[in-house]
Amino acid sequence: MQHTHAMTSPSAKEATTRTINVRLPASVYEQLEDLAKATSRTKSFVTLEALTSYLNEQSWQITDIEAAISEADSGDFASREQVQTVMAKYGA
Repeated sequence: MQHTHAMTSPSAKEATTRTINVRLPASVYEQLEDLAKATSRTKSFVTLEALTSYLNEQSWQITDIEAAISEADSGDFASREQVQTVMAKYGA
């Protein structure tokens, strides 16, 4: 299953922000500094972009898991034949 999601980034006009503190290994911090300097961006900007990208990329898993739980709760399961067909297709 392939998932595509539009990248959502908080806008500069976003009124509400929160501050977090994160401990980084020195090597990650150095990469962050290097990327920020190379792109003429702040470390905060680069960090926010990276975190936003990661969250957008990973969020589909939560949506799919919640949908699967809902299907299971309603009794919507694959039949024995459907399972056997998939297993045969992939040699299991």
